[in-house]
Amino acid sequence: MATLAMGISSITSAQIAYLGPAGSWTHQACMDLFGDTNLVALDRQALFKALRAKTVAKACVPVTTSVVGVTPYLDDVLALDTVHVVGEYPKALGYSLLAKPGTRKEDIRTVLAHPVALEEVKPWLDLEMPDVERQPAASGGAAAKSVAEGAASGMAAMGPPGAARLYGLTPIVSGIEEGPHNTTRWWVLGHAIPAPSGHDKTTLLLTVDEEGFQRSLQALAQSARVLAVYERPGKQSLDGHRYVIDLVGHASQPEIARLLADRAEFRLLGSYPRRY
Repeated sequence: MATLAMGISSITSAQIAYLGPAGSWTHQACMDLFGDTNLVALDRQALFKALRAKTVAKACVPVTTSVVGVTPYLDDVLALDTVHVVGEYPKALGYSLLAKPGTRKEDIRTVLAHPVALEEVKPWLDLEMPDVERQPAASGGAAAKSVAEGAASGMAAMGPPGAARLYGLTPIVSGIEEGPHNTTRWWVLGHAIPAPSGHDKTTLLLTVDEEGFQRSLQALAQSARVLAVYERPGKQSLDGHRYVIDLVGHASQPEIARLLADRAEFRLLGSYPRRY
C-alpha cells in the first residue's frame, strides 16, 4: 500500500488513487476492488488534478449514497472532460465508533466524521449519544487520524473497522447503521471505457434548458431503459439544468450510440459492468 501522498509529483501511472488519508471507506473500497498494492492516498484537489494529468491509472470516488443521495464529489467528476466512469462499486456500510484504548463510551464528548457519514449515523447518535458534539472531517481516515494524534481526551471517530488497526484505536461500538439501507456507490474513474461485458450500465450527462427538456426525454426513452436520474445545478441560468442519467446497456449498442451521435446535449460519462 502506498504511503499518504497529498501531492502528485511522485505518482506513477500504474497507481490507483483514493481520497486520503488511509482508513476511509473509499480506501476500503479500493482494497476490495484492487487489493492493497498500487494504491495512493490523495487529497481532493490532488486526486482530480492527477486524473486530468493522467498520472494515475484510476481513481475511486463515492458519488451516491442511499441515505443522503449524491455526494459532494459528483460535481468534481462532472467537471472532468476526458476522464470516464469505467466501473461502479456498491457497498453496504456499518460504522465503528473508534477511540483511543481505554476510552469508554460515556467518556466521549466529540465525534468526528465525514459530513456524509454524520448524516448516515445520525439516527444512532440521536438515540445513543444525543449530547455529543458532531464535528466534520475531510474523510473517515482523517477523522481517525485526528483522534489518534489528538491530545484531547473524549474524542472518537466514525469510520470503517479497518481504521482502528491503522491508527491504533479501539472500536467501542461496531455495526452502527449497518445494512442495505446504508449503501454507498463508488465510481471507478479511468481513461478508457471497457468493452461490453454483456451486463452493462451507461451513464450520461444531459445539459438542457427547460424548452428542450421534453424533446431530450423523448429521445432518451426511445434509446434505452432509464435506471436513475440525478439533477445537478446548471450553474449558468435558472432555466438551464444538468442531469446525470444511468441507462441499461453499453454505449456501443446501436440505440445509445445513435442517441449520442444525434443529440449534442448528451455527453457520455462512461459505460461499465453493472454491479446492481
